[in-house]
Amino acid sequence: MTTSSMTEGQIDRAVELFRAQLRKHAAELPSETVQQVFGQSELTREWFEVLRRRVETTGSLIIRWVKVDRTRTPRQVLDATGREQYTDREVVDSMPWGQGKEVEVVFFKLDRHVSDTDLKKEYTLLGLVPADPFSVAAVKVADPTFADTYPNGTHWQDAHGRWYFAAFRCWHDGERLVNVNRNGSGWPDGWWFAGLRK
Repeated sequence: MTTSSMTEGQIDRAVELFRAQLRKHAAELPSETVQQVFGQSELTREWFEVLRRRVETTGSLIIRWVKVDRTRTPRQVLDATGREQYTDREVVDSMPWGQGKEVEVVFFKLDRHVSDTDLKKEYTLLGLVPADPFSVAAVKVADPTFADTYPNGTHWQDAHGRWYFAAFRCWHDGERLVNVNRNGSGWPDGWWFAGLRK
């Protein structure tokens, strides 16, 4: 499965739909106050977030562009997320660093239990490679609430074929955590997996 970006026609349609709503409800909005709101820098970002949330709940992929600080050590990367850490230090030190100061992270979901070997095949089918933990952690730095709704992770393999993982989630009591460790049992359903385009 491949995906394409929002088209120019869709952008024009979004503006057209929004314009129609503004005209319909113009009498409800005082001009002076509207002008003040236009001066608020977060306004357009909030408009976009509404559309993005709708797209994410309707579609099967979630895409995030993030800046990644690759000057940090693996431990500093995890610390920057502000999450409780359940980790194996040796595995943390082995985390792949990845490349790029700004990356597109693509999240996809499989509604079934999947082994790491089968997950590797799913990445290939989608034209993705597993995202490095630095990139996945950067999503949590940019949006700490992301894993509250979308528990997610990535995995990597060493030269001996052993699997390791970094997983981000939120417990029912609200504790946000990251788990970096060895894997052998695969992934239960409900998880989103982070990838980068090949």
